[in-house]
Amino acid sequence: MKRNMELVREILRTINEHEHGFSPKDIEIKGFTQEQIGYHCLLLGEAGLIEISDSTTCASNSPSASPVRLKWDGHEFIDNATNEKVWSQAKGAVDKLGEVSFSVWASVLSQVVMQNLGINS
Repeated sequence: MKRNMELVREILRTINEHEHGFSPKDIEIKGFTQEQIGYHCLLLGEAGLIEISDSTTCASNSPSASPVRLKWDGHEFIDNATNEKVWSQAKGAVDKLGEVSFSVWASVLSQVVMQNLGINS
């Protein structure tokens, strides 16, 4: 299964918008299966963006995790990625190259935010 940055963004946004700091029990994101969501939650946990509870079993089709809460780096990323204009500009820049690493995504988002603030980086 390939990493999908749109799904990453939606998972982080869903957790961020939940009122009590914890992730909602069941995250549903239109256009994505629970298998895809669970796998991406595992990836986000490995990246240090969210705290997770590994939910993979012997019967699982894919590795999977349940999100618990956002971590500092998760807040940092979603704060930059929430704005639609910023996300579209970053996505446009990244799409020119195809697939890039998460660190490139985070860097591009930060640069786009700085540019929109009128700060040259």
